[in-house]
Amino acid sequence: MKNLPARLRLFLSLLLTLAFTQCQRPEEPMRPELLLPKDKMTSLLTNLHLAEAQVEASRLSADSAKALFNQLRKDLFWRYETTDSAFYQSYRYYAVHDKDLDKIYGDVLDSLSLREMKLGEKKQ
Repeated sequence: MKNLPARLRLFLSLLLTLAFTQCQRPEEPMRPELLLPKDKMTSLLTNLHLAEAQVEASRLSADSAKALFNQLRKDLFWRYETTDSAFYQSYRYYAVHDKDLDKIYGDVLDSLSLREMKLGEKKQ
């Protein structure tokens, strides 16, 4: 490489640097500073899905339903002492790590199924 002109060496250096940086997975986020623990994420997601079902069952107009869901979501974030930003960063982090999100959603489904069974028992 010493025999190559300076401009060509610079170009090749930049090209190699670019190639090496492209080998990294840019879609993989860094671990967020405020990463929600898996159990907290599971509980929060369970309650968000319950809030969504509540809003759907209310049969409100689209605008009213959206406003109600936004308020319920805001209340949940406050109750869990987190922010929407921390939640979405944590969700994205777990989503990139497929096995983590699969486990979280498996626990969410188990929790929702258990609640459904308990409601079914109360109705009988």
